[in-house]
Amino acid sequence: MRDIAIAIDGYSSCGKSTVSRDLANALGYAYIDTGAMYRAVTLYCLEKGIIQEGRAVDAGKVIRELLNIKIEFKYKTELGKSETFLNGKNVEEDIRSMPVSELVSPVSAIHEVRKVMVYLQRKMADHTAIVMDGRDIGTTVLPNADLKIFMTADIKVRTQRRMDELRERGIKVTEQEVQRNLLKRDKEDMMREESPLKQAADAVVLDTTNLTREEQLAKVERWAKEKIIASN
Repeated sequence: MRDIAIAIDGYSSCGKSTVSRDLANALGYAYIDTGAMYRAVTLYCLEKGIIQEGRAVDAGKVIRELLNIKIEFKYKTELGKSETFLNGKNVEEDIRSMPVSELVSPVSAIHEVRKVMVYLQRKMADHTAIVMDGRDIGTTVLPNADLKIFMTADIKVRTQRRMDELRERGIKVTEQEVQRNLLKRDKEDMMREESPLKQAADAVVLDTTNLTREEQLAKVERWAKEKIIASN
């Protein structure tokens, strides 16, 4: 059977990374978390003092550092998943912090940052047996993907999921902080001029509000297998 390319986009904390990883494992495909790449750039800039919490992002300073940033995904057999490495260091936990979440959207909106990241993402997707998730995969990165999925969920559900994720990592947050951050990021990503967050015309919608992780996987796996069969 012919392998296919699968693009999964959607709003923050809808479960994109989880269902994408589960689907890739079920199909035996590679998985690329593009959001982690933008988070890694943001983390680097925070650690180097190039950007700071509560201040506007200086695009020029960020651009000048791009050549010093190397992002890799390394598969961890014991975990059954890939983790994000920034200049040789495992940053999978660090890139999920609230300071990174607060600044990742303005960093992602910088033209040169997106240009470099999209180039790397397309290079990673040279083969078709891939599941890639993010905010502009079906519209910009992989516009010819065989299957495009756009994920959404009720904001209250998304907020609770994000809170649970952060608290599992020992990060104390309030419901108001998390909801404000999710809505802010979505608005910024939808309004940006460079590759805005939007549903591709040929994408199928997956509303995860009332779906368990297993139910989400069952739906997307069925859609994927239907595409695989139709392509042969």
